[in-house]
Amino acid sequence: MSFIRVEVVAAWPERAEITQLDLPAGSRVRDALRAAGVKGEAVGVFGKRVGLDLQLADGDRVEIYRPLGLDPKERRRQRARDRKKGGTRTPRV
Repeated sequence: MSFIRVEVVAAWPERAEITQLDLPAGSRVRDALRAAGVKGEAVGVFGKRVGLDLQLADGDRVEIYRPLGLDPKERRRQRARDRKKGGTRTPRV
């Protein structure tokens, strides 16, 4: 049986979890998540959003995306309003 090596990455505000896995060839994203012991509904491979049934290739990096706390457009509007009011700048998150 041949194997592929993949990496599962979950980035949180305070830390990142990286798990290296050796999986059977033909494994899918859902198999990698299960083997890493993590859950993720929004996932991607190398920055491109994919479904859980995507077949992985050797060297792939499965990324788990966390939900946004605030819509990026709304956050920019808030910063613009703060600047107009003469408020302090808020650091980007």
